[in-house]
This record gives sequence, C-alpha cells and structure tokens, in this order.
Amino acid sequence: MYQLRTKNCPKRDIEKRWALPDRVFFACGACHVLAYVFMETFASLDTQAFWIKPNEGHTGNHIIVAFKDTVFDYHGYAEKGRFLDHYWKKARRIYPTWDGKLVAVTPDALITEGPSAIYDGLWLRAPHQFFKDPLERAERYLDKFPKPSVPPD
Repeated sequence: MYQLRTKNCPKRDIEKRWALPDRVFFACGACHVLAYVFMETFASLDTQAFWIKPNEGHTGNHIIVAFKDTVFDYHGYAEKGRFLDHYWKKARRIYPTWDGKLVAVTPDALITEGPSAIYDGLWLRAPHQFFKDPLERAERYLDKFPKPSVPPD
C-alpha cells in the first residue's frame, strides 16, 4: 500500500500524477487500468477483478486481479492469501482499526465511469480522464512481468 502525499501531487492534478514513476502511478490511482489491461491481455485465464474496499471512515482502495490462487497488481504476482494478509497488516500499521472487504468488479467498470458508480463508494477515472493514454502505459508496464501460465485447453 502506497501512501501518496497529495500535498506534492494533488489527486486532481492529472499532469503531475502522470509524471509519477510507473509503480507509483499504478499503485495510486491507476490500479484499475492495470487490472483491466491484465484481464484483456490474458483473457484465456479465468480472472476476476476485486476492489479492496475499506470500511467506512478508512482509506486504502485498491483493485487487484485474481485467478486460481494468484493475484496480480502493480507488484506483480503473489499468492492470494499471502497478498491479502500482507495488505491488511500494512494497512493496520498505518491505521490500527483498518478493515475492509473484497468486492468483485466487472471489467467494464474498470474503465468506464458510469458502471463503476454502481459500486457504493467506488469512483474510477476513465482512460480519457487521464493526462495521456493510461491503457498504453499499462500495456508497457505489464510487459515488465512474466506471462502467467495459461492452463491448456
């Protein structure tokens, strides 16, 4: 979990946010775009996007992709249980009473503002709302990771 200091990089300053290093960019505000590109690129996997939704009064929203017992996000791949344990522990180091839940999210909600609004408390920036094309940037970033093993047909 990254904590972006919004004093130096306000959420609404899309040009400053675009200038962040890839890892931070996809951790803080574009994780949903990376999740979408992963799901599109590896459509043969049985994937599901999940929103880590913090309980009311807490921050720490994040979107991950799960398949089998694996998750993918800006870190790369991790075993699902270990990733979630780590996420919860790290959030609780910052906010001791932090808690949240996993909410399944449809792929169209990851890149379309309207469908993301059906999820209570979720608002995702659509690709056209970024400074430049985040889909292309996500494709380049995704290339840095090994391809997941695809089960045979």
